[in-house]
Amino acid sequence: MEEKIIKLFQEKNIVFIATLMNDGSPQLSPVWANYDSGYILINTAEGRIKHKNILRDSRVAISVVSHNNPLDMTAIRGNVDEIIPDYDYTHADKLTLQYMGQKHYPFKRKNEKRIILKIKPLHVFVLPEYKIDAD
Repeated sequence: MEEKIIKLFQEKNIVFIATLMNDGSPQLSPVWANYDSGYILINTAEGRIKHKNILRDSRVAISVVSHNNPLDMTAIRGNVDEIIPDYDYTHADKLTLQYMGQKHYPFKRKNEKRIILKIKPLHVFVLPEYKIDAD
C-alpha cells in the first residue's frame, strides 16, 4: 500500500466502514482504525450491526479523508479476513493513544467485548497528490 495511504491511517482521521445489511442495503459507521502489515484494523464491539453484517457477508468498503486536506483521501474495498478478540483492550488502547492522546480507552461498557476486524484491501482508489492553497 502506498505510503500516502498508510499515513492517513496513522493520523487522527476518522475512517468510515460500509457493510451490507441482510436486504443488501449499505450500512455506514464512523470508526477508529490503523494499518498494520498489509491489513486495516478496525476496533468495534461484538454484537454491533457492522459485526453482525460481517458475520453474514465479509465484504466491506472503507473511506478515510485527511482532517487537514479533504482532497487527501482514499477509498478501499476489501474483505474481513479475521475477527480477533480484543477483550483486554490492547488494540483499543493503541487507537485511543492515536486518536485522543490518552493511554486507556475511556468508553468501556459493562459486559462489552471488543474485537478487531482484520481487513485485507483488495481494490484501492486514491486521488492524485493535490494541495489546497490557503488564502
